[in-house]
Amino acid sequence: MKNHFHRLGVRTASAVAALFFAAHAAWAIEPFKVQDIRVEGLQRVEPGTVFASLPFRVGDEYNDEKGAAAIRALYALGLFKDVRLEAVGNVLVVVVEERPTIAEIDFVGTREFDKDALKKSMREVGLAEGRPFDKALADRAEQELKRQYINRSLYGAEVVTTVTPVERNRVNLTFTVIEGEPSRIKEVRIIGNKAFSESTLKDLFDLNTGGWLSWYTKSDRYSRAKFNADLESLRSYYLQRGFLEFRIESTQVAISPDKKDISIVINIHEGERYVVQSVKLEGDYLGREDEFKALIKIRAGEPYNVDQVTETTKAFTENFARYGYAFARVEAVPELDRENGRVTLVLRADPSRRAYVRRINVTGNNRTRDEVIRREFRQFESAWYDGDKIRLSRDRIDRLGYFTEVNIETEEVPGAPDQVDLVVNVTEKPTGSLQLGAGFSSAEKVTLSFAIKQENVFGSGNYLGLEVNTSKYHRTFVLSTTDPYFTQDGVSRTVDLYYRSDKPYADQGGDYEIDTTGASLRFGVPFSEVDTVYFGGGLEQTKIKSGTNIPAAYLYYATRFGFTSTGVPLTIGWSRDSRDSALAPTSGLYQRFTSEWSVASDARYVKGDYQYQQYLPLNKRYTLAFNGELGLGKGLNGRPFPVFKNFYSGGLGSVRGFEQGTLGPRDVTGAVLGGTKKLTLNAEMISPFPGAGNDRTLRIYTFVDAGNVYGEGEKFEFSQLRASVGVGLSWISPLGPLRLGFGQPVHKFAGDRIQKLQFQIGTSF
Repeated sequence: MKNHFHRLGVRTASAVAALFFAAHAAWAIEPFKVQDIRVEGLQRVEPGTVFASLPFRVGDEYNDEKGAAAIRALYALGLFKDVRLEAVGNVLVVVVEERPTIAEIDFVGTREFDKDALKKSMREVGLAEGRPFDKALADRAEQELKRQYINRSLYGAEVVTTVTPVERNRVNLTFTVIEGEPSRIKEVRIIGNKAFSESTLKDLFDLNTGGWLSWYTKSDRYSRAKFNADLESLRSYYLQRGFLEFRIESTQVAISPDKKDISIVINIHEGERYVVQSVKLEGDYLGREDEFKALIKIRAGEPYNVDQVTETTKAFTENFARYGYAFARVEAVPELDRENGRVTLVLRADPSRRAYVRRINVTGNNRTRDEVIRREFRQFESAWYDGDKIRLSRDRIDRLGYFTEVNIETEEVPGAPDQVDLVVNVTEKPTGSLQLGAGFSSAEKVTLSFAIKQENVFGSGNYLGLEVNTSKYHRTFVLSTTDPYFTQDGVSRTVDLYYRSDKPYADQGGDYEIDTTGASLRFGVPFSEVDTVYFGGGLEQTKIKSGTNIPAAYLYYATRFGFTSTGVPLTIGWSRDSRDSALAPTSGLYQRFTSEWSVASDARYVKGDYQYQQYLPLNKRYTLAFNGELGLGKGLNGRPFPVFKNFYSGGLGSVRGFEQGTLGPRDVTGAVLGGTKKLTLNAEMISPFPGAGNDRTLRIYTFVDAGNVYGEGEKFEFSQLRASVGVGLSWISPLGPLRLGFGQPVHKFAGDRIQKLQFQIGTSF
């Protein structure tokens, strides 16, 4: 019987089908003109998707080469597991069998990872509900899941992928995990060390054999990333101390047959210790050799230090960039005198060519407007490339707080050797927060809080926040909004509405309180890239609500000047912050000055407060911190300083070991009144918590505190300072920074209220 159609393809893989079409004459047919094209087997895929992938149309001539290309194109879509081409006369029939779609992805037994995070990672590799199922992708996802468990030291984890067909050509995909127990580091050995003890070198590592806090730090769980970081710490330690030829010969990481114990052995070669003999410059330094010599951090006569070399080459490169040389190369070449243990460092420079910035592109900002990022830039388009301005621009964008990562890349412009494009890559983070919580402190007792904040409202860069705080002694309501670019020059504007109710001595049975209601308007003017001056004004009203046990000083002030005082406070302030972290600083300086002047009101006064903090890193583990605060207040126009504006001291944040806010003058009943002058001095030695490795979120500290509050008319007398010593714990907890201190007063007076153990969430020093 004569066959009325020719089969041009069979059920096969695309590569094999293409090979058959190209190489086997048995499958070849005579070319013909296509009169019609039909598609069979579609369920979810639109016919237009198939027609768009075919390399021919109705009326075109069909041949074997076009048929092979059509099959390859259809398979490449990833939508079909079978494709056939059939010819019925001059009609071409495309027969497809669709891949099943994924109906649901589920994870069973995954305690170590959040399911939503796992589904997101699966979506990134192409496995998601509603997408076509690909066995190869599922296998790859399974292997990646195993790798993630290995990264968390769960070497015994088993992953089984189950594919369950359901109706309408769909499948359910289930990853069943048996996590098992984590493998733990039982031994760390360093072999080949002579200059330094093994214990000294192992103290550099974040990975160790664990301690009683390993459940928190997980320092005894092996991680390849952490191990590599520890090897770099080891290498840097030697290279910082003159061992120029130091190298790590080999590393062995062995796991026991039961996959519970891990042994790490590091073989090193120390080499000889080298002292820098001299530093020489070679190459083109733009005729500014003296300027570059001033940037050299390497010191002749001292042991070779890789940090000094890195700082020097970086400073040279940045100095070249300052003059527009974006592609400058600086290389430090050591010339070794092994016989005498000396090294001469040759700094070779090639400035290459000068360039200017053609265009600045911003990527990754799906929510934040371009203008919010661009207005922080100090490097402009069509201007000479300036490395200082680019680095400053990157830091300013990072300080916005809207992004987890900010990177600026330089791209050459094809055909224009003197031009570059800057690409700003940002990774956005959630900038809104809704908080409902409760806290407890030794001074405040139970505190309930509510806060809703949005630091980047509608991607505009503006701030909007509402805070409510209640406690036994203090209640607060604050509504605040900030426009950081109220003017194009970067002047910020902040509007605050607030209500505060204080019961300073409720613990003594008093039921009176001080209520303050007000509004303020402040502006921040950037006088330099690091200094900002704030000024503004407001209107506030303070009510002294009489009640039992009201201190005589409050009653006296209210009787003379009224129980209600209206003020028009004008404020001016200044701040500079160079700390490496606001939560767990280890280096840097912080300064703050605020002042308040009340004019044209019932309460006439002036008040100022200055704070200075310095953090000095002694080494990787230990930090020495100093804090000083001085406050002064004075009444104007013959009036005393308002008692409700007094300074208070004692407790966390001032002088630990004494009850919160109890230092200074008192009345005949013993009620603390505060004062018009305040002095606080603190010193801390901060180190990681024993057993926590180098974790900065959990630290201990020893402290020495001194301070006091003085009343109006009293002079500063150091003999009246209260002082204490003690130890404390600092933890960046999920609820916020927590500080716990145990202080022992060493200089106190009769009647002082002692409270040795104190804690609070949110205290910064």
